[in-house]
Amino acid sequence: MRSDRRQAHRVHRSQDLPQRGAAGVRSSGVSLVDDLVWLIDIPSVTGDEAALRDAVASRLGHLQPRVVGNSVVVGTRTGRPLIVLYGHLDTVPVQGNLPARVEGGRVHGLGASDMKSGLAVMIALLEDAGVARGPFDLMGVFYDAEEGPAAGNGLERVLDESPDLGAAEFSIVMEPTDGELQLGCQGAINATVEFHGTAAHSARPWLGENAITRAGEWLSEMHRRSWRDVDVAGLTFKETFAVTTASGGVARNVIPATFTLNLNHRFPPDRSMEQAEAMVHEVCRAADRVEVIDRAPAAPIPHGNPHLDRLEALVEVVAAKTAWTDVARLTERGLAAVNYGPGEVALAHRSDESVRVDSLERCFAVMRRFLG
Repeated sequence: MRSDRRQAHRVHRSQDLPQRGAAGVRSSGVSLVDDLVWLIDIPSVTGDEAALRDAVASRLGHLQPRVVGNSVVVGTRTGRPLIVLYGHLDTVPVQGNLPARVEGGRVHGLGASDMKSGLAVMIALLEDAGVARGPFDLMGVFYDAEEGPAAGNGLERVLDESPDLGAAEFSIVMEPTDGELQLGCQGAINATVEFHGTAAHSARPWLGENAITRAGEWLSEMHRRSWRDVDVAGLTFKETFAVTTASGGVARNVIPATFTLNLNHRFPPDRSMEQAEAMVHEVCRAADRVEVIDRAPAAPIPHGNPHLDRLEALVEVVAAKTAWTDVARLTERGLAAVNYGPGEVALAHRSDESVRVDSLERCFAVMRRFLG
């Protein structure tokens, strides 16, 4: 590890952060911790990413940044094989966790794990002289609105307006993975499930039919089903069914005529969207109405990609991604993509969010070897 990577606790506040050196050269006085503190101290809650977008674009101005809405794409092509790094700029709302602080070998603050630690590694790699001289063209995509509704995710616009990204031989989404290389991702479906009955006065329930209690056996079945392991190419994904909302009844003295629930289904990448929808309808066969209201595909594992083989050889743990990530957006467009980042999954979105300094350094070291 280079000496400047070991200056973990000599933190410069954002206003004092040294500027980069010559194009492609990282200033010797800047550490990963400095960069992460700088990033955290520029608030970027979903919808308010412009300040951080501009700061990143200015910092990486030597890489010909292209602004796309509240996102920015950096890097140019020279004819070498293309690798692209992806990270979202936005965070969940502030929970009393600004400004950043460094304590106990960790960087604390909003977005420290999800995913400004990944952004710090991206910036370090894009500024690294050794990486710039290496065998690959490297581009970085810093996009907005990942933490908001899926329909507003800024990555879709970036991909639509940046056809050069489609030439990537390999793409890495640097979301938190606990330093594991996580392959594929689970698909997701939300469905409205309704049970119908007949309204009546609660003093005379025999004159009606209770829609809520009609759902009782089905709810018990969902509780028993819950989740199961599914093996895909030697990795353990999860198939889950979870009732996440429920509403019914119009008054305390009226037998409810309608009971409406949301069923969230997560499915592994060995299943198509059509197969997953069919499974939802099958498990909801006792209901009176089932309507899929949103869906996102699973992402396949990019088997046979030589870059995946190289990265697997550099990491300690290879695992399934048992959640949905933007890897699925990339694979839908025919791109080979994986999840790998320094953030800690269990600390994402928490008021005490933090990341280990040595996790930052380890992730950078792995990626520098991968790109070198």
